[in-house]
Amino acid sequence: MISVVLIGSGNVANHLISAFAKSDSVDVIQVFARNPETVSQHIDTAKIISSYSEIAVADLYIVSVSDNAVTEVSQNLPFSNKLVVHTSGTVAMTDLNSENRRGVFYPLQTFSKSKEVDFKGIPFCLETEDESDYKLLEKVAKSISDKVFNIHSEQRKALHVAAVFVNNFVNHLYQIGDTICIENNIPFEILYPLIRETAAKINSLSPKEAQTGPAVRNDTQTINTHLSFLSDSTQKEIYKILTKSIIDNGKKL
Repeated sequence: MISVVLIGSGNVANHLISAFAKSDSVDVIQVFARNPETVSQHIDTAKIISSYSEIAVADLYIVSVSDNAVTEVSQNLPFSNKLVVHTSGTVAMTDLNSENRRGVFYPLQTFSKSKEVDFKGIPFCLETEDESDYKLLEKVAKSISDKVFNIHSEQRKALHVAAVFVNNFVNHLYQIGDTICIENNIPFEILYPLIRETAAKINSLSPKEAQTGPAVRNDTQTINTHLSFLSDSTQKEIYKILTKSIIDNGKKL
């Protein structure tokens, strides 16, 4: 068994604790949490610690905290020459304290405490300084996921930006759509099949091939009708920017 100490108690840490509990090759021997109650529902309370001096010897230490706390936490670890990794999509591997062997264990997914996820389909982006450390990290990742990738820090930055576009920005557009529906007494659920079909297309078509709508057709009449309908200046500006981007992208063909 590969022994792991998880440092953190946020969404990612909680989901990792649950996922590793189902693994037959990884044992989470400790969880470092400032507030033990935030992880107590996922692990035996005897394994929860809140002092750096209590951290046990392990094969792997996973720092799963907010991006701006990664460096500070890694500097507070009371040991050296151990494999320490973080789970951030944007923090460089080299931001970890160089007193230890460093790596990245980044699960590319959106996590909410109230919603369970199936880790088998979640991509893990791994990076280490040493090949033997990579093999250990790969074994840990493959114990809970079928999708494991060797991604260096610069690639991970690009991937995280791309993820913001396809996840956070798209979800914000859902929110705008929901607002428009509410203002016009329309159930948002009418759009559910369209949302599902749009997402499903990406399994068989490239995003460019899947693009439909008035912008890709350069249907100026419909575009102008939509702009006239929108009274919110921010919504109107977003519509204009996205429409122009789609039209300009079509011109590149």
